[in-house]
Formats: sequence, C-alpha cells, structure tokens
Amino acid sequence: MSTDPSAALEDFLSAVREHFAASAHRTSETDPRVEASYMALADAFEIYEDSLYTAYGEVTPFELFDDVEDDRDEDEDEDDYDGDSSDQDDYYDDEDAYDGDVEADDAGPASGGSASADDVSRRDPISDRGPR
Repeated sequence: MSTDPSAALEDFLSAVREHFAASAHRTSETDPRVEASYMALADAFEIYEDSLYTAYGEVTPFELFDDVEDDRDEDEDEDDYDGDSSDQDDYYDDEDAYDGDVEADDAGPASGGSASADDVSRRDPISDRGPR
C-alpha cells in the first residue's frame, strides 16, 4: 500500500488531536472513546511511518508501545535460555563463583593490619557501623 506521506501526516496529526481531546474529556477509566482514539492513533502512526519510509527512506524515532513490549518479550526469551534450567541470574561465571574468600589488595583491619585513611573514607556509614 502506497500512501502519500503528506496525506498520511495530516491523518496522523488528526489522530493525535482526537486522542488528546478524548483523553482530556475522559468520562471513566474505561472510556471507549479514549480506547478507540488510541487505536486510531497507533494505526495512523504506522501508516505515516510506512509511507515516509517508502517515499523517502526515513523513519521516525518512535516505537509503538506494543512493539516495544514485543521486543522486550523476545529479548527476555533469548536471555532465559542459557542451557541452565534455573531461573536465577548468573552474577558470576561458573569459574568465577564466589567461594567466600576475600582477596585483599592491602592489609586492612580484617587481616590484622590497621585501616588506612582511604579505607575509613570508603566505609559505608550505614552498613559498616563500627564501635561507638
């Protein structure tokens, strides 16, 4: 279907105005006029974007909400399968699994040394409360 981009733009702008008017004068959370104008706006946008691309090879920087949700669902589906049946995210690679040992670059209070000024300034005052 080939539509003149100028005509498609006018139809799109009319749909934007209609959606605005319906939203501004909503009578309830399930106002059918808002739902109808929402769908008409989505349709008009797709027609405009298709005609713009067909005529000039241009696209808009916008995506329809349903398209974005579909993309997210596809990304989640791809991320879900990693050969492991667990639903937990793998924060560490298997070979880098946390074994409970802390590698210390500097000898600090935990290893019997004294805390440096840098160690004290980096201490989180809420989670690492020392003796008062």
